[in-house]
Amino acid sequence: MAGALDLTGFALAVLLIELTPGPNMAWLAGLAATEGKRSGLSAVAGVALGLLANGVLAALGLATLLGAMPSLLHGLRFAGAAMMVWLAIEAWRGAEKPLPAAAVGRSFATGALLNLLNPKAYLFFVVVAPEFLGGRALDLTEALTLALVSTMIATAIHLAIVLAGSQAQAWLADPQRTKWVRRGFAIVMLGVAASFLAIKAG
Repeated sequence: MAGALDLTGFALAVLLIELTPGPNMAWLAGLAATEGKRSGLSAVAGVALGLLANGVLAALGLATLLGAMPSLLHGLRFAGAAMMVWLAIEAWRGAEKPLPAAAVGRSFATGALLNLLNPKAYLFFVVVAPEFLGGRALDLTEALTLALVSTMIATAIHLAIVLAGSQAQAWLADPQRTKWVRRGFAIVMLGVAASFLAIKAG
């Protein structure tokens, strides 16, 4: 017989996962440090939208489909990795340029797209979420509930990261510091791209 949805256990699992360094954490920290708090907050909103969309798509069967069809997962992995490589190249090329004005709309769109192309987000609903469903298959209501809970937790952590990262903007007024921080940021993005390619459906 199916049991109740374990939201407390799910929330704790999400908290532990979100505290583990990942693409959102690395990108948001670097973005806030180099472009400022306004751009970082816009990116947090975009990330939240992407995470909520993941829940809806998972409920519609995309997460299960990705788990059952490795070719689709591979395509998503490569798309996500390509985006991270693009962000890395952009950061490296801009290393010696003045700090840009906050591109709010662009940061929002990038945050949403980054999460829609993140294979880990979908596999989360295949591997982790079922452990807290009490034996039931994931339906739309439960997927939205889990997505909302995970998004709220993730957003709280992302806001803290952006607020902390934005404090470094004054320190980065030195062009030489900016250059090396941006290049380091680019290398981190390449590492995230590599982690996307290493993901397997299990």
